[in-house]
Amino acid sequence: MDVQAARYIGAGLAVIALMGVGVGIGNIFATLISSIARNPASRNQVFGVGILGFALTEAVALFALLIAFLILFA
Repeated sequence: MDVQAARYIGAGLAVIALMGVGVGIGNIFATLISSIARNPASRNQVFGVGILGFALTEAVALFALLIAFLILFA
């Protein structure tokens, strides 16, 4: 197997995590909108937790992308 082909396969496997991150972000914001629609008075409390969940989920995506770039270009 060529080394470049192995790098492409490794980077592709590392990026599989982005699928889960996309589902997670969609789930976070769907739940956030649903909870604000049910109880608009709790928007200030729920919004901060939703943004924190988004940031932590997005960090996983950045880590996966970083690993893929390290495999490809290092």
